Amino acid sequence: MNTVIEQRPERLPMTLACEALGLNRSSVYERRKRAVDAPPPRRSRTKSVQPRALSERERAQVIETLHSVPYCDQPPAEVYQRLLEKDQCLCSVSTMHRLLRKQGENGERRAQRPAQHNAIPRLLAFAPNEVWSWDITKLPLVRRGIYLSLYVVLDLFSRFVVAWMLSKKENSALSTQLMDEAIARYGIVPGQLTLHQDRGSPMIAHGYLERMMEWDVTCSHSRPRVSNDNPFSESQFKTQKYQPDYPGRFESMAHARHWCEDYFRWYNLEHHHSGLSGFTPEQVFTGRYQGVAEQKQRALDERYKQNPERFVKGRPAVRLPPAFVAINPIPAEDGGKILADHVNFPTLTAAGYVSDKGK
Repeated sequence: MNTVIEQRPERLPMTLACEALGLNRSSVYERRKRAVDAPPPRRSRTKSVQPRALSERERAQVIETLHSVPYCDQPPAEVYQRLLEKDQCLCSVSTMHRLLRKQGENGERRAQRPAQHNAIPRLLAFAPNEVWSWDITKLPLVRRGIYLSLYVVLDLFSRFVVAWMLSKKENSALSTQLMDEAIARYGIVPGQLTLHQDRGSPMIAHGYLERMMEWDVTCSHSRPRVSNDNPFSESQFKTQKYQPDYPGRFESMAHARHWCEDYFRWYNLEHHHSGLSGFTPEQVFTGRYQGVAEQKQRALDERYKQNPERFVKGRPAVRLPPAFVAINPIPAEDGGKILADHVNFPTLTAAGYVSDKGK
């Protein structure tokens, strides 16, 4: 549009030309000024050779040195310092980086640990004392920075706490002692039990795993940083720490032990677990739930007999605990053959040992 304005006849004033074209005169002047003040187009620069640059032979020598055996997995800064100690200075550290970047090798040069593909733990329990799950939680004391370690072993099928221990330490020796006493107390026979835990140091220590091998106990471990692989122990800890009388901080070891004794007595004997259809862990662990279920059913039948119209869905029935309990079960659509075959899949056997149960 500015070109048309500039080519107008000399006798035609700028004002009339702008009015005829519907332009603002000040905008025309502004565009004319920009065109006059615009810098000339930049000429393409030819890449000049720096006089201080390394020659082709020197660059090849640096690359060959960086690829040599003593330095092939070392960062340029380390290579530079080692060469100086040998009275050699091929180039600066930044030049080494630049040459490696040109080669496409400017990343981490050290050997990297391959990606870990940990198997998903898949466990099934059809009866008590088939699978135990255990974990450790911290109980803080009133004194800041001081914690007690609470070891809790849970029967997967019944949620019954088969053993627990309170200590000022967390190590494999205490874990081994706890398992020795629990296995002996409940008469666990070789090859009967699968023990599930996470990957804390007390759970993967060689001494602990070797002791479990001696008991012929199959050890299963959670995947790293996956708390859902040990959900029943985690759920029990939440139940514990959300109790109305949970003190938050304990005054002493004796105070914590006394509180835990009362809590685990309540949890095992009085807590009507939602995951057990309202039965207590002790009732399911000992099998007493069948007699208790009959008693509950009689109460419902009597109530139904008195007022059947209040039960719109018909005669009520007592729900029984689930027939099996699983950790990471295989979905039925993915081939739930595991549910029919009653197979456990341990992810880490004790010290390289594989029992007949895990084959």
